[in-house]
Amino acid sequence: MKRPGLLYGALRVGLFAVVFTVLMLVGLDWWLSAPIAAIVGLCIAYVFFGRLRDAAAAEFRARREKPPVDDDEDAEDALATPRAPGSAPSEGDRGGEAQPERQSGDGREP
Repeated sequence: MKRPGLLYGALRVGLFAVVFTVLMLVGLDWWLSAPIAAIVGLCIAYVFFGRLRDAAAAEFRARREKPPVDDDEDAEDALATPRAPGSAPSEGDRGGEAQPERQSGDGREP
């Protein structure tokens, strides 16, 4: 299984749709069929699709633990790290000290 989270979600939606359709064909109103279908779909998925649910949870956990890659943050870190005198500039270094940003808004100089 490549994407267990996607498969588990599709199964839950499909279960809801099937139970909702059956309840509507029986003659229940939509406002009563919807919560019943949601509860029945949840129970069926919980009882019969435990391994798939666990695999989906593991996929979400692994994705959340992986740190995001942020190129802007890496460039800012490269500019902010001090260099030893006489060392070669690193990639992204502009050759000078970083200038503090000016606050604008009230028209006064900082």
